[in-house]
Amino acid sequence: MHSGLLTCSPHTPLYLAAERMANRRCSSMLIVEKGTVLGIWTEHDSLRLNFNDPASLHRPISELMSSPVATVNLHTPVSEVVRRFNAEHMRHFLVIDDRARPQGIVSQTDIALKRGIELYLSLRKVSDSMDPDLLLLPGHLSLSQTAMLMLEQRQDAAVVQCTEQTFGIITERDMVRFAARHPGDTQLHQLATSPLRTIDADASLLKARDLLIDYHIRHLAVRDPHSQRIVGLLGFRHILAGAEPHQQLEISRALQRRDQALIKSHLTLQLAERVIEASLEGVMITDTQGHIEFVNPAFTHNTGYLAEEVLGKKPSLLSSGRHDGMFYKAMWEAINNKGFWRGEIWNRRKDGQLYLELLTITSIHDEQNKLSHYAGLFRDITHLRENEEHIRRLAYYDALTQLPNRRLLEDRLALAVHHAHRYQEQLAVLFIDLDHFKQINDTLGHAGGDELLLEVARRLENNLREGDTLARLGGDEFIVLLPDLAKQTDLSQIARRFLAAIAAPFRFKQQSFRIGCSLGISIYPDDAKTPEQLIQNADAAMYRAKQEGRNTYRLYSQHMDLREHHYLAMETALRNAIDSGEGLSLHYQPQVTRRGKRVASLEALARWYHPEFKQVSPGDFIPLAERAGLILPLSQRLMNMVLAQLRTWLDAGLEVVPVAINLSAQQLWQPDFVDQVQAGCDYYQVPTKLLHFELTESILLDKQQQAPHVLQQLRELGCAIAMDDFGTGYSSLSYLHQLPINTLKIDQSFIQQLGQNQGSETILAAITGLARGLKLTVVAEGVETEAQHAALDDYHVDFIQGYLTGRPMPSEQIVALGILAPQYKTS
Repeated sequence: MHSGLLTCSPHTPLYLAAERMANRRCSSMLIVEKGTVLGIWTEHDSLRLNFNDPASLHRPISELMSSPVATVNLHTPVSEVVRRFNAEHMRHFLVIDDRARPQGIVSQTDIALKRGIELYLSLRKVSDSMDPDLLLLPGHLSLSQTAMLMLEQRQDAAVVQCTEQTFGIITERDMVRFAARHPGDTQLHQLATSPLRTIDADASLLKARDLLIDYHIRHLAVRDPHSQRIVGLLGFRHILAGAEPHQQLEISRALQRRDQALIKSHLTLQLAERVIEASLEGVMITDTQGHIEFVNPAFTHNTGYLAEEVLGKKPSLLSSGRHDGMFYKAMWEAINNKGFWRGEIWNRRKDGQLYLELLTITSIHDEQNKLSHYAGLFRDITHLRENEEHIRRLAYYDALTQLPNRRLLEDRLALAVHHAHRYQEQLAVLFIDLDHFKQINDTLGHAGGDELLLEVARRLENNLREGDTLARLGGDEFIVLLPDLAKQTDLSQIARRFLAAIAAPFRFKQQSFRIGCSLGISIYPDDAKTPEQLIQNADAAMYRAKQEGRNTYRLYSQHMDLREHHYLAMETALRNAIDSGEGLSLHYQPQVTRRGKRVASLEALARWYHPEFKQVSPGDFIPLAERAGLILPLSQRLMNMVLAQLRTWLDAGLEVVPVAINLSAQQLWQPDFVDQVQAGCDYYQVPTKLLHFELTESILLDKQQQAPHVLQQLRELGCAIAMDDFGTGYSSLSYLHQLPINTLKIDQSFIQQLGQNQGSETILAAITGLARGLKLTVVAEGVETEAQHAALDDYHVDFIQGYLTGRPMPSEQIVALGILAPQYKTS
């Protein structure tokens, strides 16, 4: 019996009653007015709620309560209570005294948990009592649909198939909790408790009951031990209902005879002592002054104290020092007033180790109802609590940084928005994304990347105010929640403080480096009124900060939405262009010998025209493709276009020169990329030697161990490899000589400063000297004037490319100008 009655007035809204029941983990609530019990509302009644109509949750509980309340007298034998449960199909009785005053609630679970029926439970199998009419629901079903099905099929629980391989469970107790916290259209897979606890059908009911107690649950799924298929459901209700009434009556009578015999028979007392000694739960019995008179072996196992070390002493020798006087005062008030106390308490073992135990202390009275002893029954739940805490942290905290994760952030943000709305306050959401994190992570390795993220988290935390929340969404994305903003709060100053914290130098293995971050800010209620929109708008502002130079911050403004819609429309158009090929074209720029200006090869450059967006610059649509995840299909489309053009020129009998394609990282690191190149050349019947590839230093740095192998395979096909924009990246000389490349292309920034910047000329001399030492050919990019061309005489440059010798042009113009004709020279 539960003596701590949960009550409410008949005018209490349903949602508030449900929330109180969920918080107290009670299965029922009494509706009381002026001391009179009017009715009862139970977990089963929650199934009758209209989850699709939030307004219905504001109806008074009196409209859905059950009345009148079924009662049993405090002195009613257990056997009679069992008979009435089965006969009246009830789950709860209000326990009253001889004056009809409420004393507590007794449920079927209380009876199933009662000590003394272990023998009966050990002789019965799970299959004898389980409910074979299993209610199995798909995960996409809504909360409201679930409630109706459970009510119609008279089920207090249902198994939920979350995915093809995973199952969960939803119960009436969950429905009470969801009534206060979740809308009716929420899908089951988001709500079901998982994993689903199971038991074999041929296991004993005793084992099933113990599992229910150990896991603090009320249902187990029953599986066939051979096929492992779920064949039924078992709960305390089934354990109790599965026993025939006369068996329950016999058990109850046996318990009564045992109680009488314990008083009169020393032999029976010895039997009881043997049962206690065999118990896995620790037992301690004291006299009325608190002196220990008896402990069982489980006490010794749990505490480390032998019986002879504690007999005659007081239980305070186990005290951990964690609980104050008020804790023990409340404990003894409960024992003196109610006859028992049950709760969790920290105690100390003999070796000094602290442990958490679930303890029940009961006062024992003799035949004259005079207090004679106190009995304590306990079990160690330290590991259970540690596991619960571990699961909670996995659910709500980031594994690496131990910061709140997205789930906990969304909970806190929802509460902060509610509070800000209620008190007419402001709050801000700051979306922080590290700049160039992937490059640094690839350079330092994952261990270095994790160290960096931990240090970033520490620096951000050091700049928080009390009450602020820092969360990690994943990767290099962080969010700061600033609640309770005063009107005069300078968000720009706060943002600059975070930027400065990240900008300070980092050290990893004696290596010092810097990293920046881009930060976006959205404000409630000015920019958005929902948690989701606040995060989305802060994200949009962060992307604007990246687009406008990185390592800075931007406040959200509505025109960012317009720009985002523009990007979305352009992304859709680009996706369609890639699928159909419409609007995509290639221009070709000659690479010529420096001395004779003979065309040695062509570089293929992508162009995109759209009726709405007109001619879109590669500087716009290439980053768009990368952001939208389209760079791989775009790269594959362009390579096929180049191969098709080469085939056309070959069929026309022209002097075809090799064409160079710019490789993307995603394209290069495909496991079958080399096979794709061979297959493409075979399909279009183009010699592989006519296909050259250009790639930047940063692409090679992504996977330094894999790069030489992939490039060597391309070389073995006959494809030449050039490193583009050399001099602007981070390649080390020790790494460069390992790469099977043919050509270095010097970035145009060095060429354009010839004769103006001695530093650029020194770098140019070093690059060309390095290329000569490695036996690599050199291409100078961006040659626009004869003066620049003449200046290159002082350096080891084999080929030039730029406006001086030819702008990028379509294939028709290449043919019209005779560029592919024999003996053609640029002017």
